[in-house]
Amino acid sequence: RRLPRPTQPTMATRASSSLLVLLCLGVLSYAVKIDVAQHEGGHDALLDAISSLAPTTYRIGRGIYDVTGPTAEEGMMGYAMPQQRAEGLHLRLWARAYIFVDSAGTRLAFVSSDLCMTMQSVKLGVIERLQVLYPGLYTMENVMLTGTHTHSGPGGFSWYALYDITTLGFSEKNYEAIVSGIVQAIVRAHNDLGDGVLSLSRDWLDDSNINRSPYAYLFNPPQERAKYAWDTDKNITVLRLDRATGEELGAITWFAVHCTSMNNTNKLISSDNKGYAAYLFEKAKNGNRTIMGQGNFVAAFAQSNEGDVSPNTKGPHCPNGQACDFATSTCNGKTEECISPGPGDNMYESTQIIGTNQFKKAVSLFDNKAGAVPLQGPIHFIHTWVNMTNITVDAKFVPTNKTGQTCQAAYGYSFAAGTTDGPGAFDFTQHDNKTSGNVFWDFISSFIAEPTPQQKACQAPKPILLDVGLTKPIPWVPDVVPLQIATIGQLILIAVPGEFTTMSGRRLRDTVKNTLLANGFPSSPEPVPIIVGLANTYTGYIATYEEYHVQRYEGASTIFGPHTLSAYQQEFSKLAVALANGKTVPPGPSPRNLTGQTFSFQADVIADMHPLGKPFGTVLSQPAKSYTRGQVVQVVFQGANPRNDYLTMSSYLTVQLQEGSQWSTILTDADWDTKMHWKRVEEFESQITIEWDISLDAQPGTYRITHQGHYKENPLFETVLPYSGTSDAFTVA
Repeated sequence: RRLPRPTQPTMATRASSSLLVLLCLGVLSYAVKIDVAQHEGGHDALLDAISSLAPTTYRIGRGIYDVTGPTAEEGMMGYAMPQQRAEGLHLRLWARAYIFVDSAGTRLAFVSSDLCMTMQSVKLGVIERLQVLYPGLYTMENVMLTGTHTHSGPGGFSWYALYDITTLGFSEKNYEAIVSGIVQAIVRAHNDLGDGVLSLSRDWLDDSNINRSPYAYLFNPPQERAKYAWDTDKNITVLRLDRATGEELGAITWFAVHCTSMNNTNKLISSDNKGYAAYLFEKAKNGNRTIMGQGNFVAAFAQSNEGDVSPNTKGPHCPNGQACDFATSTCNGKTEECISPGPGDNMYESTQIIGTNQFKKAVSLFDNKAGAVPLQGPIHFIHTWVNMTNITVDAKFVPTNKTGQTCQAAYGYSFAAGTTDGPGAFDFTQHDNKTSGNVFWDFISSFIAEPTPQQKACQAPKPILLDVGLTKPIPWVPDVVPLQIATIGQLILIAVPGEFTTMSGRRLRDTVKNTLLANGFPSSPEPVPIIVGLANTYTGYIATYEEYHVQRYEGASTIFGPHTLSAYQQEFSKLAVALANGKTVPPGPSPRNLTGQTFSFQADVIADMHPLGKPFGTVLSQPAKSYTRGQVVQVVFQGANPRNDYLTMSSYLTVQLQEGSQWSTILTDADWDTKMHWKRVEEFESQITIEWDISLDAQPGTYRITHQGHYKENPLFETVLPYSGTSDAFTVA
């Protein structure tokens, strides 16, 4: 649903403005790029040119570390499909950390991780360890953790039951891999600190996202929708990091799109489209043969207000090719058959296309250094905890102009319907305002917690399926959540604990920006507010008041009731007032620390065995003698369960090229062209299949493939032992 593009400056206007700047400043040549925000007419070219002459020097550090975790038998986080359990690895998951320090010593740590979201358990665990390493330096207030929202990573890292059900409970080992990996990324960034400058570029990115709930979006006020060209945010923002010496350090790119290019049939761990975009950017800057995680340039593709935003740009269709029902996303009344495909012929190709689109736009903005606007000014941050279940919302923040109230957390029936990225089952549909469902789910709902009359009235018109806020002894989702704002010069980072829809994000951006400006925040250079999604904890979705009443998936997943967004606008406005006036705010109520109070039904690896005469590492199926570019090499090894050792910052495989008398590693399991498949063939036996999709630009030569892992020999002990195997050599022409 594309509306007319807002008026923009003509090329003649841009040229004349630039010429005026050149004459005034006496510069022989200068290029000015006018950045366009979706609801703004454009920045003033003269202001941009003048501001570019006085960049602020910051101390900047960047770091990257592996957070991949288990690649076998662990339930994946995102689609909530119990049968979607990991069976191998396509792309490793990374935490990318950046630290910024201003001249007063005020610092901010920003981390984007290839996780479905940042759980509260992760934020608390990371801060606890940072306090041991750097007492008083990195705190709850100045560390911002966000997830890319890949739906193909291992789950089980929340302390709250709802998010661990389909993964069979809490995974202590995966949690440890995530927390320790994020901490190590921050340590690397801390040790990398040095003088540098930051600059910002913005543009549009078409053909990479669509609104998956356009029916609900249309219920937002017409005059509000008329301010925007699209029903998703197409703006893409790139923060460029440079050392004072001129060395390119890295980039952070914000663009709103779900990481659901890999669909719910995928069983290989993957960082999805944003991970692939980061992979391309880092390969481009570090060199194609640089091993992932070892390059100096670190490129994050961070998440924003992607709540109703899909990468599956062909749009929802039924199996017969006809469009799904617009209001309910059903085919003949059934949710399961209404699916929105990506732009490619399969999920891998779709991941490549959406990832490549983000990369190409980001790298073009990054490389156009003359068109970037330097960040100017100090660093500020502010943070508080808020109990989202009992907030009274002032009428000025409520669309009805009446006082509102938030509720105990609850999910509606349409939550179980899923989305066109991954439909649900059991005859649930979106846009469902019924007060009862089928007999089975009515029983499950009442078994979890019986909604009170007050809860039903508060959540109305949502029909409550899962009353997760009233479960005993503790709720199944967080109720005390963190709110955080950080500014680096004119860049405003608004860390939100969930998935804001397109319009929700726009409203919150405007609220924070306008509140800051009204309280003395510098208006020049133009402030740039960014929604940092899925940050610091996770509380589901945040739809607008109007979208909530439609009760599609996003509205049914807005757990604190119809005034959730208004409450966030009010509470973030309080933070913005305090930040602009240099004041502190109370820390708020303490969140629960549920260490040691979680459950798990996932058994550890008991033992690994192999057939007689075929020890671990034996090649069961050798490659062919020769291949041409574009073909796929496949080698099968006698292996063991990958859960024995995650091989953090290492690899389960290598593709090696013979160079003289040496074998050089050119690819690992972190590369797009490789896949590692795990299969259980007997109760305690495993086979590992390594695939190499030979790229069309692969260097001709002689190659071999290796596999390495660990096996558990004795079920009575936790000891694991390493093994390895190497294929026969083969040629690529």
